[in-house]
Amino acid sequence: MKIVLQRVNHSQVLVAGQIVGQIQQGYTLLVGFTPSDTQAELQWLARKCLDLRLFPDSAGNPWQCSIQDIQGEILVVSQFTLYGDCRKGRRPSFSAAAAPEQAEILYEQFVTLLRESGLKIQTGRFGSMMQVEISNDGPVTLVLEREAL
Repeated sequence: MKIVLQRVNHSQVLVAGQIVGQIQQGYTLLVGFTPSDTQAELQWLARKCLDLRLFPDSAGNPWQCSIQDIQGEILVVSQFTLYGDCRKGRRPSFSAAAAPEQAEILYEQFVTLLRESGLKIQTGRFGSMMQVEISNDGPVTLVLEREAL
């Protein structure tokens, strides 16, 4: 499982010109899955996203507060292209990405784990062509990854 986490001032995702998910301060998570991903990877990465200290405290000291501390919001967008392999040829291979049927189940389970935090969680629309608008704050962008053990 791989996540590109961006700290944002605001973010939204549109499908066919209609907003399907929209947040203010928090994270936009671009999330991809592999066939070997299990509940262990989902739980570990959900907890990591919720516990990372990526926000300043009220005195302006950086890296002091988690998204839970600031009651931030999260927009989760499925993105199988995170597993695109461009080492050969001129077109990416997506053979390392989970099949859509499996990835959708993992995606929904991951979103459910995040929702258990009580934070506002919004999503894109799995399998759709989406336009994602991100106002990156910082910029702060991290790649989080965990392979099945």
